[in-house]
Amino acid sequence: MEGGCTVEDLERLNLWKGRRVLVTGSTGVIGLNLVNRLQSYGAEVTAIVRDWVPKTQQLGSWLSDDSSVNIVRGELEDYFFIMRVLSEYEIEYVFHLGAQTLVNVGNRSPLTTFRANVEGTWNILEACRVLETYSKNVRTVCVASSDKAYGSSTVLPYTEDMPLFGEHPYDVSKSCTDLIAGSYGKTYGLPVYIARMGNVYGPGDLNFSRIVPGTIRSVLAGKSPEIRSDGAPVREYFYVEDAVDAYLTLAENADRLNLPGEAFNFSSGEKRTVLEVVHQILKVMGSSLEPKISATGKHEIKDQYLSIQKAKTMLGWSPQYPVSRGLPPTIEWYRKVLA
Repeated sequence: MEGGCTVEDLERLNLWKGRRVLVTGSTGVIGLNLVNRLQSYGAEVTAIVRDWVPKTQQLGSWLSDDSSVNIVRGELEDYFFIMRVLSEYEIEYVFHLGAQTLVNVGNRSPLTTFRANVEGTWNILEACRVLETYSKNVRTVCVASSDKAYGSSTVLPYTEDMPLFGEHPYDVSKSCTDLIAGSYGKTYGLPVYIARMGNVYGPGDLNFSRIVPGTIRSVLAGKSPEIRSDGAPVREYFYVEDAVDAYLTLAENADRLNLPGEAFNFSSGEKRTVLEVVHQILKVMGSSLEPKISATGKHEIKDQYLSIQKAKTMLGWSPQYPVSRGLPPTIEWYRKVLA
């Protein structure tokens, strides 16, 4: 950060330096970038990694042998593993991002999705509750939910007071995650806060079944990108640096809010159809390829977008990266990684 520190960076450097932080889902697109940011602020980060996949070494410098990040191998479904990590590393802040995050995988393998997303969440929260009773170390737990937790609705945008009505396996797993987290806050006073986000994209996402990385990879390979839907579903595409900022802002305001179990929506505020986003990627990449619409996707919600007024009002947070600003660095990252 030398030579380019903003006032916000300096404030965060003072706040996070030396803080003991646990990040689950640390090799996912948000987790990766969150660990990178926390490391730059001088936090003592512990990252849980389930599977070691060789290509993950492309994701961040903290995955190297000389990194200052504590990398621990294990599964969220193992309660005693979670308890050991929280205890031995004396964790103060938890960012629980670990989950099975793909709708299609949820449809193919609901049991593993429920175990990772639901059991993994209650293990994290129960371990934090038990330790909080004895040590008072845990200051804040931020839990990743999703706009999918709301399910289908004829009333949009989603607001935080709307009921959670997931219907299909992945959506249901996020509804359950969200409700369980809220219950630990409301019942036990555990300082847990819930982030509901739209479709996150950006450097570090190697799940090429998602529309942004999948389209970029296809274009770089000289192939027409394929759209699983009919191209009409409306989503918000949320740049990962805004998502990281949202999590940090939520954790930084937890003590002031003193509202355990509270949920906040975070998104870009920009509504785009899938086809519009694909065409925008093609334009930025200077490609004349035309997308192929396969319309093979199943059990996906048609339109989803979020109201972020609560986050703006109560947290002073707002997105800084419209799609037009977020796509160029994203595309450049994939050019380098896939070269």
